Amino acid sequence: MAINQSPKSKFFAQLIAKQETNRTELSADLAKLFEPINIDTTKNKPTDSQHIQNSGGGGDFHDYKNGQCELLYGNWKAGWALDLHTISSTRKPDGKFDNKYTNLGYALNRLKYHNDYEQLPFLIEQIVIFLKTRMVLPYIDVIFPVPASKQREVQPVYEIANGVAQKLHKPIDFSFIRKIRDTSELKGMQDLNERQAALSGVFEIADANFYRNKKILLIDDLFRSGSTLNEIASVLYQNAGVQNVYVVTITKTRVNR
Repeated sequence: MAINQSPKSKFFAQLIAKQETNRTELSADLAKLFEPINIDTTKNKPTDSQHIQNSGGGGDFHDYKNGQCELLYGNWKAGWALDLHTISSTRKPDGKFDNKYTNLGYALNRLKYHNDYEQLPFLIEQIVIFLKTRMVLPYIDVIFPVPASKQREVQPVYEIANGVAQKLHKPIDFSFIRKIRDTSELKGMQDLNERQAALSGVFEIADANFYRNKKILLIDDLFRSGSTLNEIASVLYQNAGVQNVYVVTITKTRVNR
């Protein structure tokens, strides 16, 4: 069954196809990506008071604007999550969870699961603010968004990574890392070794030499177990010969699974 794509989704698909054939002509295309997303963002949008109530007070758990963060450990040079995703999560009698979010966790939840695209500028700006506290930022050669796990009208990670790249004046490559196999079965896997085995061979690169000896920044939205990011970093080191991989996500779960 054909999937109806929005004009912006079609543009991303066209850009990826173009990058696959010519990896040097990026700047003119990237300027087009800041065209407004024509989606109604007011439907079911909570008030500020609801935001504070739902997020457990609305306060930041980490002072990420001054460099405080959650460190992410894996086979990369350095990794950071700006904040935890939730402050607390309590199971209710009906089996659902009552989640108290950090500000960033709440904004990300609204974006991913409620199509609240008004959260995009806020999330983009917060990553930019945090990355400016990192000494490695001037030496980053290119930004890679982590490939999407499912088809969406608007891909949050692509939008966020693109906005960050624009504000930091860094190149971004949407097509260098290719996902060649579905990984929907990962959601039901709790064992880390099982997850890593399922991810083996899922990603490939577009060119073995294009980013050789370069410093790469991977951007994702939510860090859970780190299995996907570890697999991508391994592919970049082993198959693309990159010098260093750095990772930044908006939030991380309190439990790594």
